[in-house]
Amino acid sequence: MKYVGMLCCFLLFGKMTAQEIYGKLIDEYNRPIEGAYIFNMNSESHAHTNEMGMFKIKETSPGDSLKIGALGFKKISVPLREQDFGKSLNLVLQETALELGEVVISPKTNALSVLSKIDLMVQPVGSSQEILQKVPGLIIGQHAGGGKAEQLFLRGFDIDHGTDIALTVDGMPVNMVSHAHGQGYSDLHFVIPETVEHIDFDKGPYNTGKGNFATAGHVDFKTKNLLEKNTVRFEYGDFGWNRSLGMFNLISEKKENAYVAAELLRFDGPFESSQNFSRINLFGKYTARFKENTTLSTSISYFTSTWDASGQIPQRAVDAGLITRFGAIDDTEGGTTSRANINVEFQKQLDKDSFFKANAYLGKYDFNLFSNFTFFLEDGENGDQIEQKESRNLFGLNTVINRNMELGNTNLALRIGAGFRYDFVEGNELSHTLNRRTVLENIQLGDVTETNLYSFFEANYEFGKFTLVPGVRLDRFEFGYVDALQENYLNQRVKKTRLSPKLNLLFDHNDNLQFFLKSGIGFHSNDSRVSVAQNGKEVLPAAYGLDLGTIFRPSPKWFANMALWYLYLDQEFVYVGDAGIVEPSGRTERYGMDFGLRYQINNWLYLNSDLTYTKARSVDEPSGSDYIPLAPDLTMSGGVTINGLNKLSGGIRYRYLDDRPANEDNSIVAEGYFIVDMNVNYKLDKGLVLGVAVQNLFDTAWNETQFATVSRLRNEPQPIEEIHFTPGNPFFIKGSIQYTF
Repeated sequence: MKYVGMLCCFLLFGKMTAQEIYGKLIDEYNRPIEGAYIFNMNSESHAHTNEMGMFKIKETSPGDSLKIGALGFKKISVPLREQDFGKSLNLVLQETALELGEVVISPKTNALSVLSKIDLMVQPVGSSQEILQKVPGLIIGQHAGGGKAEQLFLRGFDIDHGTDIALTVDGMPVNMVSHAHGQGYSDLHFVIPETVEHIDFDKGPYNTGKGNFATAGHVDFKTKNLLEKNTVRFEYGDFGWNRSLGMFNLISEKKENAYVAAELLRFDGPFESSQNFSRINLFGKYTARFKENTTLSTSISYFTSTWDASGQIPQRAVDAGLITRFGAIDDTEGGTTSRANINVEFQKQLDKDSFFKANAYLGKYDFNLFSNFTFFLEDGENGDQIEQKESRNLFGLNTVINRNMELGNTNLALRIGAGFRYDFVEGNELSHTLNRRTVLENIQLGDVTETNLYSFFEANYEFGKFTLVPGVRLDRFEFGYVDALQENYLNQRVKKTRLSPKLNLLFDHNDNLQFFLKSGIGFHSNDSRVSVAQNGKEVLPAAYGLDLGTIFRPSPKWFANMALWYLYLDQEFVYVGDAGIVEPSGRTERYGMDFGLRYQINNWLYLNSDLTYTKARSVDEPSGSDYIPLAPDLTMSGGVTINGLNKLSGGIRYRYLDDRPANEDNSIVAEGYFIVDMNVNYKLDKGLVLGVAVQNLFDTAWNETQFATVSRLRNEPQPIEEIHFTPGNPFFIKGSIQYTF
């Protein structure tokens, strides 16, 4: 009985003294640290910080020691005292050089976002193109004088300008629904690259918080809440490249920060007819931190650009010597665009187990583009130039509540969200024009409205080393179109609903190894004009995805990821803005493999590489005629980076895109390319940095974008279908000087 009593006392005492402790990790500038690892060295219990920097760790008693580490921060050891319990333990971590050994594989579905964090720390972005290239496996191309949104390639998709990837900046949508040039058009040029602090991404339709366009994946960009230093930067290079940047603190206090940033870019390009590209970017952000872990941020931005373009040229004209690779058939192409945004973000910690996030946004967007893809196919006298034009207002709201709780011995994290988006597009126009001045014919003209209401629910069940993540999302759309070319006013409206379930399973063997099985249904909406024309039929086609993969760290200096994946799309009708027609694409399937590697050779030398192999086919077409035009089957990107070698930094980067079919039977092939870029920076005293960057180091003749197009030159008797392309930049060098203070 004596031993039984002693055992009962021991169990009772252990139950009474074993407690939980909660707290928050921040950096020297009061910013929350996400993804940090907290380990109790006595009980061996552990936890991770969430996006608010919050953590809660169980089986903890006074006298225990916590070991805390995070990527880019010094490790600390914290002995726990009696007075640390019952209140929030707020700790500050000091920044240090990147060590891959500090990477923690978090038990969450988008754990791969740590790759972008690593790459941003090793080599910060310096252009809008580099922002997108920080997403592993994403390849981009520009084909209209630098002013249009980039063409995107991901997981066997030619995403065009954003049809199958959802992009946001601080919660604001980048994709434009029912756009004059094409569905999902995503112009990211309103973001000043140096203001980006964090990139969150995932591939596939597996995130309940992501709805329209999130089929191949999604990317969320987060701008800085504060500047550590002021920056002035000037760049000058070949082909009239001239870029100026200024970023200045207005308020730098513990409880509030404010800064402004401005960018001016001019570029003529290597073309015989100058691009005359000009872009102005203005950005300002104010952030206030109140008591009880409440943060309010307000940002205002404005961007405008103008450009001329030589367009996509036919290969036969170059072969015949009619023009050079940098010549033009119609050099009157070009356009103007602008976007203004107001965004308010609110975050509040409700208690030690929950927090609330919301953002509301208002945007004004204008777009005017002149193109000529077919030259004299339709009009042998005036040519086939078209104008695509729109003026848009959009506003919306996103809200989400995160709450942690316990069901017996099982940890349960709930995420519940709701919101809406409304777009009103006035004068959505497609017209036949002459020399960018004369409208010969209005092909389409009207006003578009589109409303998207949504809600979602997600639960994270942790049991042992497994995490089960079921979720469901509900989207409600209302499409509207008023055709201005009809004599009688008719406001056509269609409503449609889409339910998107998700189910993900994670197995975290330890902090160095995770296996995952992801599954989910997503969707990609069609243009409002298509939706009303089809009376709501097949306007929200589903995408069914499955990923099986692993994230692992075989040693402190290595970090790797691999996944086998499958994506099936229902039949859908796609609006082709360049022609003003509805084109059925039929059902498609893609399957393939992703592989990524990060290696820290020593304290200042890093290597990274990403590879995607895909087989993409149309389901309803016979073998041999089932190729998906421009769907890449092999893409690679990566490089070697120097960071922190005395006063030197820089690197060599490469990107590879394999030959790919340009039409359904692969009789026309879009040639691939292998391009190498490099940059070197030298840090002088007193905050001065000198830099040199080279694009296309080996002066490769390559085509940045290509399409199989039927066209006719002025004196040709018959139209011809062949490759039409925009040439990529030749060897291109630019220098920079930067001053931080």
